[in-house]
Amino acid sequence: MIYLELFIGFLTVGFFSFGGAYAAIPLIRDTVLSYGWLDEDTLMNMVAISESTPGPIMVNMATYVGSSKAGVLGGVLATFAVVLPAFFIILLIMVLMRRMLDNPYVQAIFRGLKPCIAGIILATGCHMILKNAFSPLFQQTVEFRPLVIFVILTLLYFGLRKIRKKKMSPIMMIAISAVLGVAMFGV
Repeated sequence: MIYLELFIGFLTVGFFSFGGAYAAIPLIRDTVLSYGWLDEDTLMNMVAISESTPGPIMVNMATYVGSSKAGVLGGVLATFAVVLPAFFIILLIMVLMRRMLDNPYVQAIFRGLKPCIAGIILATGCHMILKNAFSPLFQQTVEFRPLVIFVILTLLYFGLRKIRKKKMSPIMMIAISAVLGVAMFGV
């Protein structure tokens, strides 16, 4: 039964996660929590680990959840389920894109999806910041270390962008985040 649940859960994530991995995090969160595969804290830690390790976040998370709940076969099944829709959608797009790209309705759909995806990514980032900064969400105790890390990273990103006139490497941001995390939270 767990194999079927993993397959259906991650197939759903794969079908409805438009805009990349960061936009898919809320859908992954809802799926994983509704099935009871992980709790909220473990999920947030897994998001951090998944974006720090090589490979797409959705694939890393599907593999982790599947293997932790049903062993190697569960990991393979969850990973297969999450990438299957994208595989078929890309094949379909390749066939239809040449004909459809000039269609004004298709262009309107793409223009409409962009702000929605940006909003989903922003909401996910805000949720993660609030979840990590407030012990139980919106209680009176505030954890300042995640906020300090966020402020330092924001200042570094925009400060270096202003000084060097180019964007900071995502790899450098991940490395700095890891160092700050170890420095702030200890080993």
